[in-house]
Amino acid sequence: MKVAEKLEVIKLKVEEACRKSGRSAADVKIIAVTKYVTTERAKEALDAGVSHLGENRDEGLLEKWQVLGNKPVWHFIGSLQTRKVKSVIDKLDYIHSLDRLSLADEINKRTSSKIKCLVQVNVSGESSKHGLSPNEVVGFIERLADFPNIRVDGLMTMAPFTNDENQLRKCFITLRELRDKVQKCKFDHAPCHELSMGMSNDFSIAVEEGATMVRIGTALVGEDEQEV
Repeated sequence: MKVAEKLEVIKLKVEEACRKSGRSAADVKIIAVTKYVTTERAKEALDAGVSHLGENRDEGLLEKWQVLGNKPVWHFIGSLQTRKVKSVIDKLDYIHSLDRLSLADEINKRTSSKIKCLVQVNVSGESSKHGLSPNEVVGFIERLADFPNIRVDGLMTMAPFTNDENQLRKCFITLRELRDKVQKCKFDHAPCHELSMGMSNDFSIAVEEGATMVRIGTALVGEDEQEV
């Protein structure tokens, strides 16, 4: 199935999830996770109408940037090493994986203008996943006021890979409630309106629970890529 056909299926599922939760599908950004597909496949996604691409490796981002430039909105969705910030920072629109002050410091130093960041939260508590624990998030975001080039646009999480809908829903609800808690703090540097959650196997549930960004690889651009 071509990317354009897959995109239509995904859009219909997003619309249905939004109807269930009383939301508008226009509030949900579909991010094509292109980290394990070719630049040609990423271009096919753009031609199909996708405007947001997500990469988790600096090499993959730079390779695709050489061909696609700033046509897509670029999201860095994997763990970002501080030593790699310099090479990618001027090519990114969003960073989804801010989870430590050392990374915040490097981002702040390497960019000349504010960059939209999402704080990564390990809601599930799995040792294999990066991110802050939920009880660390508010204090961490408060400290990010020291970095004027960082704007905290929202939170990101990875749910467990499971078919247990209750477990998935609990994960997404927790992130949404945490986002709401941050918003109530009214930090000038952290409007925190985005919720990046949901992948190929669970994005419908994530949208029902408030996702504003879904990161979709397998169901959109191919059958053999993995996602973050």
